[in-house]
Amino acid sequence: MFDRIDSRSPIPIYAQIAARVRVAVGAGELKAGDGLPSVRALASRLRVNPATVVQAYRELEAEGLVQMRQGAGTYVTDVTPERRARERAADARRLVRDLLAEAARRGITAADLKHALNDELEETTR
Repeated sequence: MFDRIDSRSPIPIYAQIAARVRVAVGAGELKAGDGLPSVRALASRLRVNPATVVQAYRELEAEGLVQMRQGAGTYVTDVTPERRARERAADARRLVRDLLAEAARRGITAADLKHALNDELEETTR
């Protein structure tokens, strides 16, 4: 789940960690009661300061996605289907923004992108 954390990204590490958890919750990879890696374990794995992981977990707790239990760990809360749908929609918007930015960088027009997307959607629905 945390394989895509990029220390060279302009996005702060804590925000990337929180974003990955949101995506996992939206996709159903994480369900109510699932535990997140301990602060120390994740900090060690990502080679970041434990305070960075705590900051991500606190942000998620403030949003109601996880509950931090002193001495016991951090667990996904009971997320409603509507909340999962909102997280998936937000993830879809991020994907589209990334695609549009990459297309612009490569000089691909919006019309070319729409055509390619429609072709791919038709292929996948056959």
